[in-house]
Amino acid sequence: MPIVVARSKRYKEDIKKVSDKVLPIDEAVDIVKSFKATKFDQTVELIVSLGIDAKQADQMIRGSLSLPHGVGKTKRVVAFCPDHLAEQAKAAGAMRAGGQELVQAIEKESFSDFDVAIATPDMMRFVGRLGKVLGPKGLMPSPKAGTVTNDLDTAIKEYAAGKVEFRNDSGGNIHAVVGKQSFNKQDLVDNINAMIGQLRKMKPQAAKGQYFKKAIIKGTMTPAVVIDVH
Repeated sequence: MPIVVARSKRYKEDIKKVSDKVLPIDEAVDIVKSFKATKFDQTVELIVSLGIDAKQADQMIRGSLSLPHGVGKTKRVVAFCPDHLAEQAKAAGAMRAGGQELVQAIEKESFSDFDVAIATPDMMRFVGRLGKVLGPKGLMPSPKAGTVTNDLDTAIKEYAAGKVEFRNDSGGNIHAVVGKQSFNKQDLVDNINAMIGQLRKMKPQAAKGQYFKKAIIKGTMTPAVVIDVH
């Protein structure tokens, strides 16, 4: 039996503004910004369906990007680093930093109240044993995402300021936050173009056929608007 989703009066009014047409990014942003505001500032998300085989390792898309105008929120960052760098990491914006003591806190205290984990390369031999804990939550440091690095200060500052991390799901789709509904139009357009440009640069050589299959933007509780990214 199909599941019937009850739509709010607000959503039903918003959907009237949406058509099946593929719109230029600036026009699509106008529509998303025209949707009736909620009690909270809705997050605007870009969802791109890519022509990749997500089962093939050489076609997986994973990375990170500092958007031109941020995403309107800060992130809680922890840093796995040698103990003598812990205070420096905290000064850069890490909520918690350290070596094996931090690893043990996650192992024994189930501490995971953070958004991003950054590690220096020499700490990965200890952090590796946290894979079963951090992996399913998407919190495991990764060189591809820029979260395994010797440049702790830069990485912490960028991620604390809202640097976007993204990876394809099993269907070959990318979900990426590009701002808030309250952002001005041009800031949202710039952020969306920056993310699309980054994905274009990352097209795998092994990917065949059309790379950008479909792209939409939407607010947390709004209908989706199809955008032209070709």
